[in-house]
Amino acid sequence: MNTLKVKRTSLALCLALSTDSYRTTEALAFSSSGVRNGGLMKSGAPMVPTAFHKAWNPVRSNPITALRAKSDEGKDEEIDRLLSMAAKLRAEASSLEAEKAKGRADAVEKAFRQFDINQDEEIDVNELKAGLEKMLKMELSDKRAEELMKEFDSSGDGKLQLDEFVTIDQFRNRLESLKQEEKRLSSEAQKVARKEEEKAVLAQARLDILNDREPTVSDRAFSVLPYLFPLLDGLQYGRFLLGGEDGSNPVIAVLAVVYSLYRTIPFSGLIAFFSLNILSNNPSINRLVRYNMQQAIFLDIALFFPGLVTGLLGLALKGANVELPTSIVQLGTDAIFVSLILALAYCCVSSVLGITPDKLPLISGAVTKRMPSVDMFTVDSDGNIRMKEDDEKDEKEEEDK
Repeated sequence: MNTLKVKRTSLALCLALSTDSYRTTEALAFSSSGVRNGGLMKSGAPMVPTAFHKAWNPVRSNPITALRAKSDEGKDEEIDRLLSMAAKLRAEASSLEAEKAKGRADAVEKAFRQFDINQDEEIDVNELKAGLEKMLKMELSDKRAEELMKEFDSSGDGKLQLDEFVTIDQFRNRLESLKQEEKRLSSEAQKVARKEEEKAVLAQARLDILNDREPTVSDRAFSVLPYLFPLLDGLQYGRFLLGGEDGSNPVIAVLAVVYSLYRTIPFSGLIAFFSLNILSNNPSINRLVRYNMQQAIFLDIALFFPGLVTGLLGLALKGANVELPTSIVQLGTDAIFVSLILALAYCCVSSVLGITPDKLPLISGAVTKRMPSVDMFTVDSDGNIRMKEDDEKDEKEEEDK
C-alpha cells in the first residue's frame, strides 16, 4: 500500500515538471522535516526520502533557471576577465610612461651637459644661445635668447639649472610660438601703419581742398577788404559824428567819393552780399579771408536792425505827433557808428597780424559755426573727397528708394 502511494507521488512530481508549475509541489504537502526523517506527515501523506527530494527539486531542475544561472556566472567571469585586462593595460601604460619620462630626463640631462660649456652646472644666456644655434642649426638673436631664458628660468636668477632645463623640442616649439607671435604683432603694426598712412593722406587731401593753412602776407591784406562792405553801409550812422560836409576833411572826402560810387551801382548792397557769400564758400581761399567775408556779411546784417528800430520808432512818434530831440537821434546814430568802427578796427588789426578775429560777441560765434572744417569732408569709394552732408543725403535717397 505504501509502495503504491510512493508511485503515485512520483507520477505527480513528473507531471509538475512537465507543466513547469512550481506551485504543484506545495499541493503535494511535502515537509522538509518529514523527508529528512523518512516518515509520514501528520495528514497521512507519504514522505519522500531526502535524496529523492534533492534530485527532483523543481527549482533546480528547471532548464530556464539553469540557463539563467549559467549566463550570470558567464557574465561574472567575463567582467572579471575584462577588469583583469584593464589592470594589465594600465600597468603597461604606466610602465611605458615611466620609460618615456626616463628617456626625456636622460635627453634633457644629455643636452644640458652639451650646453654647459664651462661645466658649472648652470647655463647662462650665451651658453643657451650657442647651444641652440648648434642644435637647431639656425641663427638666434640675443633678444630671442633672453626671451627663452626668461620663459624657462623659474628661479629668476638669469641662469638655467638642470631642473629648469627642457628638451630641444620644447625649445624649438617655444621658438616657433615666439616667431608666430612676432609675425602677428608685425602684421598688426603694419595694419596700424597703413591706417595711419591713410589718415595722413586723407588729412593732406582735405588740407589741399580746404585751405586752412597759415595766411600769407597777401592773404592778410586781402582779408581786410571784405570789411568795406559794412563800413560803406554804416557811413549813414556817422553823418553827425564825422561832419565835414564842406569837404575840408580829406578822409571824409575820400569816404564820400567811395560811398557815392558804391551807391551809383544798382543793387550794390545785394551784389556785395551775394559775392561775399559765394566767395566765402570757396575752400581754396585761405580760411582767414573766408572767415572775414562771412563776418563782414554778419556785421552788415547787424546794421539793418538799428535802422529798422529807428524807422519803426519814428513812425510811432510821428503818429503820436511827437518828435524826438535832435540830440537823442544824434547820440544814437553816433553810438552805432562808433561801435561799428571799433568792431572793424579790431577785425582789421587782427587780420593784418594773421589772427582770426573771432572775439566779437554773438557775431563771431555764428560765423565760426558756418565755417567748413576738415571733419566735414570724407573720402568715397573712388577716392574722391566729398562733403559728408552730400553723402548723408545720397544714403537717405537710396533708403527712400
